[in-house]
Amino acid sequence: MADTMSRTDAATTLLRTLLSAAGRAGRGIRWYITNLMGDSAYATYVAHQRRQHPEEEPLTERQFWRQRMDDQDRNPGARCC
Repeated sequence: MADTMSRTDAATTLLRTLLSAAGRAGRGIRWYITNLMGDSAYATYVAHQRRQHPEEEPLTERQFWRQRMDDQDRNPGARCC
């Protein structure tokens, strides 16, 4: 009976470990894609502005994205189009 119980505990522990690892991997992938696509760019900008330039009012989100797109259009860099 104790042997069966220890096998069950081991299986449960292994399952929890695998699920935890899968969850961490999923969060890591989500973080990577979010940053790759620029979804966190405005939040990063606001944090930088408040830290480095507290006396200046940050751009609104709309102004930020407009300026970012205009900058990319003027300086395409490594873009294909």
